[in-house]
Amino acid sequence: MERLSVSVLRHRRLVTLLAVCAFLVGLAATPFAIQRLSEEYAHPGMPAFEANREIVRIYGNGGYQRPFVPVVVLPAGMRAEEEKEVIGRAFAAVSAELPRARVVSYADTGDARLVGADGRTTFGLVFPGTYSDGSPPGGGLGETPDEGPVITAVMARVLPRGSTVHVTGLDALAPSVDAGGVDVPTKIGIGVAATVVVLFLVFRSALALVPLLVSALAIFASFAVILLLTLVMTVHDVALTTMPLLGLGIAVDYSLLLVARWREEQAGGYRGDEAVHRAMRGAGRAVLFSGIAVAIGLVTMVVLPVPFLRSLGLAGMIIAVASVAVTLTVLPVLLALAGRRLDARRRAGDRPFRREAEAGHAWSAWARGVVRLRRPAALAAGGLLAVLAVAALEADLGLPESGDLRTSGAGYEGLSALRRAGVPAGSITPFDALVTGDPARAVARIEAVEGVAAVLAPDTPAWRRDGTAVVTVLPVAESGAAAGQEIVTRVREAAGADVRIGGGAAQSMDFRAHAYGAFPWMLGLIALVTFVTLARAFRSLLLPVKAIALNLLSLGAVVGAMVLLWQYGWGTRELLGIQPTGSIGEFVPLTIFAFLYGLSMDYEVFLLARMREEYDRSGDTGHAVVEGVGRTGRLVTSAALILFASFTALAMTPELDVKVFASGLALGILLDATLIRGVLVPAVVAMMGRWNWWLPAWAARPLRVEPSPR
Repeated sequence: MERLSVSVLRHRRLVTLLAVCAFLVGLAATPFAIQRLSEEYAHPGMPAFEANREIVRIYGNGGYQRPFVPVVVLPAGMRAEEEKEVIGRAFAAVSAELPRARVVSYADTGDARLVGADGRTTFGLVFPGTYSDGSPPGGGLGETPDEGPVITAVMARVLPRGSTVHVTGLDALAPSVDAGGVDVPTKIGIGVAATVVVLFLVFRSALALVPLLVSALAIFASFAVILLLTLVMTVHDVALTTMPLLGLGIAVDYSLLLVARWREEQAGGYRGDEAVHRAMRGAGRAVLFSGIAVAIGLVTMVVLPVPFLRSLGLAGMIIAVASVAVTLTVLPVLLALAGRRLDARRRAGDRPFRREAEAGHAWSAWARGVVRLRRPAALAAGGLLAVLAVAALEADLGLPESGDLRTSGAGYEGLSALRRAGVPAGSITPFDALVTGDPARAVARIEAVEGVAAVLAPDTPAWRRDGTAVVTVLPVAESGAAAGQEIVTRVREAAGADVRIGGGAAQSMDFRAHAYGAFPWMLGLIALVTFVTLARAFRSLLLPVKAIALNLLSLGAVVGAMVLLWQYGWGTRELLGIQPTGSIGEFVPLTIFAFLYGLSMDYEVFLLARMREEYDRSGDTGHAVVEGVGRTGRLVTSAALILFASFTALAMTPELDVKVFASGLALGILLDATLIRGVLVPAVVAMMGRWNWWLPAWAARPLRVEPSPR
């Protein structure tokens, strides 16, 4: 790092020129990159996704789309079998109002299973159509515009006086979320404002603007790289939000660490370029290894067979690499320039860094208390995190069930009517199948499967096209329940080679199998690479093991907190007025892991690198803990506050899945900066004593570092 610093400052004009060019190129490339980002949430290679995409291509509806379920209750004295014609006209009016939708009812099929046990209650299915450009509503994720009021109004005009009609279904039952939300520029603005406030509190000078300059350069340079990637591969628009918010956090983190160390060297009496070299020697390695740790965590998402998650990981890796590069090249030049100006002020009698030597006293006092009470502190913090991690084992990643959704409104009234009439609950979660052979034989095979309530396959152009037929399966149990997923599996096994099963449940099951199936092996590989990297960084075998173990404990605690907050609704219902869905998004634990593994390791490296440095000076573990926490505590806290504000801003969105994901990241940052780095890490390091620094010769040789036996 010191050699790099010398080289950078020797060629400072060239570095400055290249930085300006990178900024201008990135600034010009950003709008073009944004235009080329994809909005399609595709899962290529997954059988259900391919079936769903083919169904939508041929029929213009169905597939992954969740249907609206209009429930009609006729007046007393009327029976559905006697009013089949008027029921048919009511559903035909829906087809006329929504010409791209596929509609089926008792009048179309004559299937008595679409009529309740009371004879007065009947229901149908309305699969919303695609937009005029062929794209499904909701960007392919299954969310659709609320057509319930339109369907209700159209059918009410045709049905006999005294009839009631309520539209139910998973979308109609889903909890409502603030539809306003906050747009991307506003989210970024909130993050920038929080960053400025925190940095000015830390530096109390114009130096607060330096990390922002570094962050801006890293973000725009990253967009230039994204533009190049869009020329050879599909990059999803999640990068548009991810890179600015994550870059605002990571780039500021790195520059904050280096600037603070430079101020510390200035306070120690070092001047000009020498202060920069010493700061790079001390903090530069931590920045480099932190960047590697972030990239390792995001590798999880890059190798997944899910394009939008891959784009999320790529965007994170690019901004991490750019942040490291800018921090280790451009920032030393800025600090050298600032140093000369401060020298002039110092000669005039001003001492801008006189408070730097006093910084961290409060954190040092805290660390001394933790070291003194290390065992009870570790037990209390570790116990709380362990309890949360156990709750993570109850995570439900499947589709929501009606029992966990709304308990009032039109959707609930329709569901209640179906229940009173004895209609199976799975009728609100049907799934489509694409048949390329004989539809009658396919229907017979599927109807014979245990747990199938009905199979709908009208012989009309809306259901038969291009040599194919689409059939809709109504299971007895809801697809979000374990019993419902077992029905999907049995239907897949019995359907035959000429039938491809689609629907939201099948696609969710495929996603989990693909994304989480190899995750334990991937986790093992990431842990191994992280171990080798940190063993070299800290010159220790046990510190990396501790770091990885605490990181995994922290991640498990975050997922457990998501289960309590969003799956069980502890606090979200009372404090936010948001009804929990009984499940968390299937991609949430994976993305939380990928982001927080790197970011948490970021703080770990900052803290342990300084402890290692202090131990090398003093040979006293207790002193190393106190000095390490004292010197990095305020930096970790400040960096965490910035990231917390960024992810909180991201959570200000109307999409519930994004709220869950962003709030998980924000909570994870909070837990990590308080319980983990503030209590558990110093307590465990103090408990391990000299064992922290154990690196025998046989391990030091392949790492190419000096051994440090216990």
